[in-house]
Amino acid sequence: MKKVFIAFCMALFLAACGDDSSSTSVNDNSSDSKVTSSSSAKQKEDKRSNLLDSLSCKTKTEDNCEYGELKDDRDGQTYKTVKIGDLWWMAENLNSSDSVNPPSLLGRSWCYDNNPDYCTLAGRLYVWSAAIDSVKLASDTENPQECGYGKVCSLPAELQGICPNGWHLPINDEWRALVAEAGGDSLAGGMLKAKTGWDREGKGADGLGFSAVATGRYKQGGFEYDSYAYFWSANSLGEENGLQQDPYMVSLMLLYADGDQSFLTTIDRSYGHAIRCVKNQI
Repeated sequence: MKKVFIAFCMALFLAACGDDSSSTSVNDNSSDSKVTSSSSAKQKEDKRSNLLDSLSCKTKTEDNCEYGELKDDRDGQTYKTVKIGDLWWMAENLNSSDSVNPPSLLGRSWCYDNNPDYCTLAGRLYVWSAAIDSVKLASDTENPQECGYGKVCSLPAELQGICPNGWHLPINDEWRALVAEAGGDSLAGGMLKAKTGWDREGKGADGLGFSAVATGRYKQGGFEYDSYAYFWSANSLGEENGLQQDPYMVSLMLLYADGDQSFLTTIDRSYGHAIRCVKNQI
């Protein structure tokens, strides 16, 4: 009987040891998994950083981008500019509010949340009829036409719109050229976004000096902030495919807050978005 009792105790002891060993093994595997996951994330981020650096003219230690300056004669404001590829771009968002000379702006542009501080940070928000300076187009003595929301019209290939003299509202192909210089759709957002001015850990590398910040937008009588950057284009995707111009929708460049992607998409013309102008090519 004593031998049976000892054997029973030994069996319980071995079983307990087996449970401890199994438990220890599970914990070790969980720890290894966390280390592997952390290592993989770091490798992915290092690969991203190296790729961004390879495309950049602006790094942590040097800034070799080609910059200029644009003075708007209408209100005396000065904007930083940058050459990316073959095009000169404004490196800041347009902040023109002179509704006396360009009456298209009257009641059609705003500082986000009606707060002047946002205009200082991210320029003004313009509906598309203001962006293209629809009043000027309507009063053109050679080719007067009604443009803007709900209207179909024939816009010039190089449309000044509300941009300063010598500059114009970018067309889709110019946005595409910018995205190509910035590494393509999957990477351009990270390259074009500034290192500050973003929520949700969405800061960019600002590798080309474009320095985009989150703009928010004007929508249906109010303001909407989702930490994206929105920029008007002068034409629509449909027109490029031989379709009739949509009187209510037009192209828009979009940079997300939490990612490196960029998107050329379409949006309602009645919304208020930011503007980056491109220098006319002589």
